[in-house]
Amino acid sequence: MTAATPRRASVGFVIAVVYIDMLGLGLAFPILPKLVEQLYHGDISRAAYVVGLLSSGYALMQFILSPALGALSDRFGRRPVILLGLLGMGVNYFLLAAAPTLAWLIVARLISGATGATYTTAAAYLADITPPEKRAANFGLIGAAFGVGFITGPVIGGMLGAVDLHLPFLAAGLLSLANVALGWFILPESLDPAQRKPFSLARANPIGALKELRRYRSVLGLIVIFLLAVFANRVAEMTWVLFASYRFHWGPREIGFSLAMVGVMFVLGQGVMPRFLIPRLGERRAVIVGLAVSVVILVLYGVVPQGWMIYPVMALGVFGWVMAAPATMSLMSRAVPANEQGLLQGALASVQGLTSIIGPPIWTGLFGYFISKDAPVIIPGAAFFVAAAVFAVALVLAVRWITALQSALHHSSLDEIDNL
Repeated sequence: MTAATPRRASVGFVIAVVYIDMLGLGLAFPILPKLVEQLYHGDISRAAYVVGLLSSGYALMQFILSPALGALSDRFGRRPVILLGLLGMGVNYFLLAAAPTLAWLIVARLISGATGATYTTAAAYLADITPPEKRAANFGLIGAAFGVGFITGPVIGGMLGAVDLHLPFLAAGLLSLANVALGWFILPESLDPAQRKPFSLARANPIGALKELRRYRSVLGLIVIFLLAVFANRVAEMTWVLFASYRFHWGPREIGFSLAMVGVMFVLGQGVMPRFLIPRLGERRAVIVGLAVSVVILVLYGVVPQGWMIYPVMALGVFGWVMAAPATMSLMSRAVPANEQGLLQGALASVQGLTSIIGPPIWTGLFGYFISKDAPVIIPGAAFFVAAAVFAVALVLAVRWITALQSALHHSSLDEIDNL
């Protein structure tokens, strides 16, 4: 067996970890509200409130614990953290399947949020085993795995849930445990013991992780861009069903098909573009083009008058943030040494978790206000227009900061990059 063969196997396993993470979210998407409704004996109003709290709890756990898992992987290696995370996910799914009360369901979702932060370690693992010039492509594969999970998760969850509401979680639990067994035998450690860094509680939290990264000022700039872009990108996730129902009078079938197409565009944008387009554009241009295209896409979402027009706009998404995200992650990864990849990925995961906490009330609030009788003018696409403005701010910052970072990466050492 050649050296390249186990490396390819390792990449495949890490992508499988990310897919199972997203598959679990996708399975829960159509089933969890029904499960909560069942526990409340059909009271949809109370169930809706609880489902929102469960989602916020999931995001909060990821926000808090992602840096800790990243720091642990910098200290003890990526392999044990990934395997323990998979084991925890399996336990979570079995708890969801067996939850007899709401309290058990809450515990299961909190465990799910904590163990779902294995994304952090998976990204650090890929950074360890991938040459810097190929990291954008492999980070794109992580995004593609998310997209495939987004497509297949709700479908599998819906089919199995039609048989029994607990069955999707049993299937996901067995899949997680099978992945633990497989990883135990085929997943090598990626972080050399000589590169490991002592664990510190001071940096194993969101604030501490960002403070630690202050030594890499150019990376902090990129994190700001990343935060703005991910926050703006949440607008469709939070308002799509409401917006499409109100603006185009779409029912469940039309909305379901459109969500599946979003997943397809995600797979193409992060699974294909980073391998073929980013090497030609370069990472800096890919980020700038992606942010600029995202501004255009969100404005078009807000103004198109007919539902079928959404799909040509959606096709532009392969050149938007879904392409720019892996390029941004690659730039940041290249500016941080090997023994702090976990720290970086933990900070990024916390940033994403933060947008999941603050995004829903902002984006749904904007949509709700501008279709209400209290609004000075009815603007169904108001949330999309505000999100486009956020992307525009990120674009302006990117033109300045990414140009400086790319120049430093090309001409200088890591020590010089820190002084940007």
